[in-house]
Amino acid sequence: MARVRSIPSEELTPDLTAIYEEFAGAYGPFRNQVAVIAHVPAALRHLMPMLMELRAAKTLPKRYLEIAIITVSKLNACHYCVGHHTPFLTAEGLSAAAVERLLEPDNPELDETDRLVIDYAKVAWETPNRVPAKLFTALRAVFSEAQIVELTLRITLCGFFNRFNDALGIEEEEEALA
Repeated sequence: MARVRSIPSEELTPDLTAIYEEFAGAYGPFRNQVAVIAHVPAALRHLMPMLMELRAAKTLPKRYLEIAIITVSKLNACHYCVGHHTPFLTAEGLSAAAVERLLEPDNPELDETDRLVIDYAKVAWETPNRVPAKLFTALRAVFSEAQIVELTLRITLCGFFNRFNDALGIEEEEEALA
């Protein structure tokens, strides 16, 4: 149980209820998280639709997005996010064992671009003021500027959600545990 009360969608205004239910249903099993975020209507109104819009735009291939999210979540030991995003990455072709070993350099299921995303996610999260020029040049060779910006946005947002979930003790939903 979270450290604060979970707000049911019925307690919200109709516009916020619609966002809450769409996010909790269509985006994935994130009802416990959105029920806590609902304490701050501006966050619910802006964060959740932004995430849904980014997903719909498909600017960044989902495989690389999920690799970045799980990399940061593993660095932060956020079980909520690792648990929720592992199925998304396995749907993109990695085995559960490969996801478990995602940060290991000898993971045979990862290709060069996968490793590039992992390297960038590590640096962008841990030491963003020291991104090596060589790493950024390699990113530019594979991704558009819009994709690099979104990748960076999602890496840093993931870190925010990791800390938010852990600080408030948000538990995994039954659907995510299954």
